Amino acid sequence: MVDVKKRFAGRVQTSLVVVVALMAIFAALGTVNASAQSSVSSTISPEQAKVMQYGLIAAAIAFGLGAIGAGIAIANVGAAAMGAIGEKPEIASQALIFIALAEGLVVFGFITALMILGKI
Repeated sequence: MVDVKKRFAGRVQTSLVVVVALMAIFAALGTVNASAQSSVSSTISPEQAKVMQYGLIAAAIAFGLGAIGAGIAIANVGAAAMGAIGEKPEIASQALIFIALAEGLVVFGFITALMILGKI
């Protein structure tokens, strides 16, 4: 039992190291790409800046709340689905459909954010 826990802990640590390394690589690549762009100065009025600011905040809220809502829904539906599958394995496909429906909330939040960003 202890050996299984040690192996699991080792796998979790390895996964975390890989995720952090990938995040660092992508952050470095994004920074290099952003700094390599030409410095074209475009001026916008303060009113346009205010509209853009609120548009960006609205897009972030739309996507963020959609992702949080989907996380809560998947947590509840997933726990109930796994319990139901444990008692009656033949309903596994139906349970996965409910989990996929909850995942659709993220898609709606993402589409809403893209629509908002398209308007600003």
